[in-house]
Amino acid sequence: DFLPEFMKMDGLSVCSVMGSPGGFEKAEALSGEFGIPKAVRSLQELCETGIDTVYVAVPNSFHYAYCKEAMLRGMHVIVEKPMTDDPAKARELEALAREQKVMLFEAITTIYMDGYGKILEWLPRIGELKHIECRFCQYSSRYDRFKRGEHVPVFDPGQSGGALMDLNVYNLFFVMGIAGKPEEVTYYPNRERGVDTNGVVVMQYPGFTAVCTAAKDCNGRNGGTILGTDGMIESVLTPNIVGDVYLTLRDGTREAFEEKYAAKRMIPEFEQFIRAVNEKDHDFCHAQLAKSIDVCDVLCRARGE
Repeated sequence: DFLPEFMKMDGLSVCSVMGSPGGFEKAEALSGEFGIPKAVRSLQELCETGIDTVYVAVPNSFHYAYCKEAMLRGMHVIVEKPMTDDPAKARELEALAREQKVMLFEAITTIYMDGYGKILEWLPRIGELKHIECRFCQYSSRYDRFKRGEHVPVFDPGQSGGALMDLNVYNLFFVMGIAGKPEEVTYYPNRERGVDTNGVVVMQYPGFTAVCTAAKDCNGRNGGTILGTDGMIESVLTPNIVGDVYLTLRDGTREAFEEKYAAKRMIPEFEQFIRAVNEKDHDFCHAQLAKSIDVCDVLCRARGE
């Protein structure tokens, strides 16, 4: 989905794509289709192609190992969400990034979208926070295969699959970017064959509650709602996109903001990653890592670990 946009981005060159032994033919096909110079079979080969940054998009349970190996080889790393399934591992990766003097970013589109920035800008205008809801309900293209009994990594609890780790992580970033870490976390999942196909995270803050709903087994109304004593802010698309946002104040004032990157959601985050690497902005990297570690901690608490 995003390779066509990557190939056009200023300051970024896609030098190689790696496929697992079972997926190498797909990597080769992508290489040919998009004009990527080389397809490889191992991370060692990938790191020897002259790249400076590895983008890790393997199943969740492998994130830690690939991130660690790439950084030990001196590579910057951009890793798909969730960065890891264990806060201790996340902190280890952060320490390794500092030690190796490389960048480590979690690819979480939510916090880089212009619409989300507008929400944070509007926040003081709605007064004291009273309630936040965030919803990401999307029937998975792999759910039918799962229902037929096939093994699908995104529905494998052993590979950190499920609605919490796949979709609710966006909700958590949405809420925690506004309210910070909660005092209490409770998760109410619906499970099939041992994995949460949908679920609700309830987070308690001083004076208000936040509710995060995610589903991979049904569609639903998506977006975020932030309620305050003086008004509310709403977003209308899934929280990985955020989309257009709306402000409604108690005095009747209404404002709207249009998200220009709704159809190209990965551009804003990669523009920031490119800038940070080029400018050696380690302070920005460490600030973003702190957010990722906080969310990882809450994910772990929600899972009861």
